[in-house]
Amino acid sequence: METLPISAESFKVGFVGAGKMAESIARGVVASGMLPPNRISTAVHSNLNRRQVFESFGVKVFSSSEEVVRESDVVIFSVKPQVVKKAITEVKSTLSKDKVLVSVAAGIKLKDLQEWSGQDRFIRVMPNTPAAVGEAASGVMSLGTAATEEDGALVTKLFGSVGKMFKADEKMFDAVTGLSGSGPAYIFLAIEALADGGVAAGLPRELALGLASQTVLGAATMVSKTGKHPGVLKDDVTSPGGTTIAGVHELEKGSFRATLMNAVVAAANRSRELSQS
Repeated sequence: METLPISAESFKVGFVGAGKMAESIARGVVASGMLPPNRISTAVHSNLNRRQVFESFGVKVFSSSEEVVRESDVVIFSVKPQVVKKAITEVKSTLSKDKVLVSVAAGIKLKDLQEWSGQDRFIRVMPNTPAAVGEAASGVMSLGTAATEEDGALVTKLFGSVGKMFKADEKMFDAVTGLSGSGPAYIFLAIEALADGGVAAGLPRELALGLASQTVLGAATMVSKTGKHPGVLKDDVTSPGGTTIAGVHELEKGSFRATLMNAVVAAANRSRELSQS
């Protein structure tokens, strides 16, 4: 049977899973104007706080995931990797080839998603939580065997509304997870540490945190907009015998770069482990 295209003008999105990632994507989609909140739904079984969070910005909240699937044209599985199989099998009877299925779970391969669901119209995306403010790095979209180019374009448009899309093969997904999927946490730690350093040097906490967060934002924007290599930009602000090179020297003594590299590799390895468990 021919796969029916989904209308880009009227499609509805449902989240199976009502955690932070689902909230971030939903908030970003609504804030961007991509979809009105009444075309987005999720299910909350018992956690009143999560229900209130989604209802606070107009998202429909059902009591069961089956209702979400029936209501939706695009179904996004946004649960923890350890419970993806359970979440899919619980709604398997309500899935059909008329729906585009999307997974944002780390480490779970398309072949497993298709096997568990009995559906081949699946797409994998690896977003991150800055989707909530329209600045996600949504890694890489990989299409299942029955997902069409039109489906891919629709999902690209959806996730593109909350940040930038970067395409790569599925074999790169674990590395994408380690870098951009987990990366916001590394940067949050860096911002916190910079602010703590400011406090240690004598700044009030609020001022230190504001300076730290804006400094990281400004530096990232320079890399993105100038196209210059980060090493070149670093060299541009490290004058001989100056304050910046003194600080950089301390970072090098503490293996700053190696630690970040190791963090990415460790998270990527954990993603691979999840795919095998």
